[in-house]
Amino acid sequence: MSSANNSKPTVLRMVMLAMMVAIGVVISPILRVEGMCPMAHLINITVSVLMGPWYSLLCAVMIGVIRMLFMGIPPLALTGAVFGAFLSGVLYRVSGGKLIFAWLGEIIGTGIIGAIVSYPVMTYLVGRTGLTWMFYVPSFIGGTLIGGAIAYVFLKALSRSHMLGQIQSALGVKVYDRKND
Repeated sequence: MSSANNSKPTVLRMVMLAMMVAIGVVISPILRVEGMCPMAHLINITVSVLMGPWYSLLCAVMIGVIRMLFMGIPPLALTGAVFGAFLSGVLYRVSGGKLIFAWLGEIIGTGIIGAIVSYPVMTYLVGRTGLTWMFYVPSFIGGTLIGGAIAYVFLKALSRSHMLGQIQSALGVKVYDRKND
């Protein structure tokens, strides 16, 4: 196999990552509910399934940093995304490619872990007062349920049309048997 063929999945992954970051930055403020960012969860789960946990984590960090730098978003852009992004990809892989586990990873990672980590960050680093350690949990879980449902429907449609496996294959990612979903 030539080196040009070996680099094709890598180039496609970088292009896909760049596109998902751009989409995440653009749609996050447009399709937002106060206290929730469901489109971030849609992006996290989609990248987790298409590219894996490390790319999903990188995508979440890049979107968060861009939103913080250029849109004045507080550190919640990071604490509310990175744990779910990574855990979504991990649970998807550990489950043998079951989409529901990607969603569950996002709910646990963002809705619970990210929400709880957000409390000390916002209290001690940003100086926000009147918060409890459970303050962000309801809105973060609400956002993950909404964005996760959209991601699940989208990825399920890709799976039924056999496009999900084709995209994963083109990206050089493990393709799972979709009969289990």
